[in-house]
Amino acid sequence: MKAIVIPKYGPPEVVQVNEVEKPIPSEGQVLVKIIAASVNTADLTFTGGMARLFLGVRKPKEPRLGTDIAGRVEAIGSHVTGFKLGEDVFGYATGGFAEYAVTRERNLVSKPANISYEQAATVPVAAITALQGLRDKGKIQAGQKVLIYGASGGVGTFAVQIAKVFETEVTAVCSPNNIATAHSIGADHVIDYTQEDFTRADRRYDLILGVNGYHPIYAYRGVLTPRGIYLMVGAAHEHIYKAILQAALLGPLLTRENGQKLGFMGIAKINQQDLLVLKDFLAAGKFVPVIDRRFRLNQTGDALRYLSNGHARGKVVITMD
Repeated sequence: MKAIVIPKYGPPEVVQVNEVEKPIPSEGQVLVKIIAASVNTADLTFTGGMARLFLGVRKPKEPRLGTDIAGRVEAIGSHVTGFKLGEDVFGYATGGFAEYAVTRERNLVSKPANISYEQAATVPVAAITALQGLRDKGKIQAGQKVLIYGASGGVGTFAVQIAKVFETEVTAVCSPNNIATAHSIGADHVIDYTQEDFTRADRRYDLILGVNGYHPIYAYRGVLTPRGIYLMVGAAHEHIYKAILQAALLGPLLTRENGQKLGFMGIAKINQQDLLVLKDFLAAGKFVPVIDRRFRLNQTGDALRYLSNGHARGKVVITMD
C-alpha cells in the first residue's frame, strides 16, 4: 500500500510516498481503508526545529504522517465489538496519510450519513481542540460574549460554530479575505484585524480563544470582563513558541483568584466520548466543516506547504488516489 513518510527533517520536499506493508489489526484494533484524511499543524513537524526535542534529534522516531481519517472498516482484531466490516467511520490513527491504517477501537466513531468522508476527516483534532478549549478550559456558558482570534483556520472555523451551539454571542477576528466565511458560519460580529485592533477597543469578552495571530498575553487583560478567560490555543507559525511560553509562564502570574484567568490550553486529548459529541452535532446539522483545498495522496508535500503558509481557510484535505 502507499503511505506518506518523512525519513528526515527538512522542507516539504523530504515528504515521500512509499510502498509499505499493509498493517494487520491486533487485539482491540480496527483496520480502516482510508478514503480521506486532513492536515493539521502538528503534521508540520517534518521541518524539524524545536520538534526535534520531542520527536527525535537526528531524524523522526515515527516517520509516518497524518492522524485525522475517514473511511471504511476493512478488518477488525479480536475483542472489537463496536464496529462491523464495511462500516463508515472517522477518527484518529497514527500514519493517517496512507491507503490503510490501524487504530484502537476507542479512536473511532461511525460516520453520519449526512456528511462526506472529506468532511468527516476534518473533525478529530481541530474540532476536539475547539470543543475542549471552549467547554472544558473556557467554561463556556449560554449568553456569554466570546471572541475567536484566528477564526478562519481549521480550529477557528470549528470554534465559531461550536460557540454558537452553546448559544453565545460570537465575535470572529480574521483577515479581510475571510470575512464572508466568518459570517457564513454564524459569527455575530466580524473584525478585520488589518483595520481594527480588538485589544484597543472598548468591547469586553467573557471568553477569548486565541487560535491564530499574536498579541502579547498582557494585551488581553484589558478586553476581558472581570472574570473573563483567555486561552492560548495556537498562534501564527513565527510566534508559536513565544506565545506558548508567555501563556504557560506568564498566564499563571496574571491570573487572579476569583477574577480573570489567562493561560495555555495545552494539547487536546482525543477521545471517543468527544468524538461522539461532535458526531451528534454533525448529524443534527449544528455545524458544517469548512474545507479550503483538496490534494491527492501524492500531493501531500504540497498540502503541507500550503498549510505552513498560514492562510488556509478552514481545513486542508488529502484524498486517496
